[in-house]
Amino acid sequence: MRSDHDRLLDILEAVNKIEKYSQKGRDYFQREELVQVWIIHFLQIIGEASSGLSKDFLKDHPEIAWREIIAMRNILVHAYFSLDLDEIWNAIESDLPIMQKKILEILPHDQ
Repeated sequence: MRSDHDRLLDILEAVNKIEKYSQKGRDYFQREELVQVWIIHFLQIIGEASSGLSKDFLKDHPEIAWREIIAMRNILVHAYFSLDLDEIWNAIESDLPIMQKKILEILPHDQ
C-alpha cells in the first residue's frame, strides 16, 4: 500500500507533467487533442492519488480542496465526452499552482 507521502509525490509528478505542455498556453491546449488527453490523464492521476490518501491525512490538511480534486477526477473519467475544456484550463491555471505550493509546504513535515 502506498503511503500518503508517496501519493503526494505522485501528485507533484503529475503536476510537473501537466506543466510540461500547459506552459505553451491556452490556445495550444485548445488546439491540440493529444495535449488535452495528456493533461486530462495526469489530472485523473492527481484525483486518483488524492482519493488514496488516508482519512486522517485529509482531515489534517483541509487547506487543500481534496473533495473537489477527487470530484474532478470522477467527472474526467465518467463524463469524458462532455468535458468543458475551458473549465479544465481554468483548473490548470488557477488551482494547480495553489495545490502544488500547499503540497510542497506539507511534504517536508510529512515523513
